[in-house]
Amino acid sequence: MATFLMYLALFAGQYNTLQGKPVVRLHPHQDSIPVEFGGDLVELMNAPPQVRLPPPRLVDSHGRPWSIEVRNLGPGTVTIVGKAQFHLEVPVGHSVSIKATDAGYSSGR
Repeated sequence: MATFLMYLALFAGQYNTLQGKPVVRLHPHQDSIPVEFGGDLVELMNAPPQVRLPPPRLVDSHGRPWSIEVRNLGPGTVTIVGKAQFHLEVPVGHSVSIKATDAGYSSGR
C-alpha cells in the first residue's frame, strides 16, 4: 500500500508540474520551433528527423528566461538543432527541457 501511495504522489507531482505549461503541437512536418513557443510544452508528432530552434533569446514574451519542454510523440527519433553546435536527440516517448543561455542553448532530460 505504501508503494502505491508513493507512485501516486510521484505521478501527481509530475502531472501538476506539466499542467502549468501550455501545450502546443508543432504542425506535422514543420521543421522549426517558433520563438513564441517559449515557456510552452512542445509536442512533436510526425516531425521531420531534424527540427531547428529559433535564434536564442534570453527571455520569452512574459519576461521569463526562454525555455521549452519538448515531448516526442513519434513515429521516429527527432534531433533538435540550434546554433553553436547544439544537437539533441529525442527518442519517441521521451521529453527534454531546453533553455537559452548566453552561449546558445543547454538541455536537461
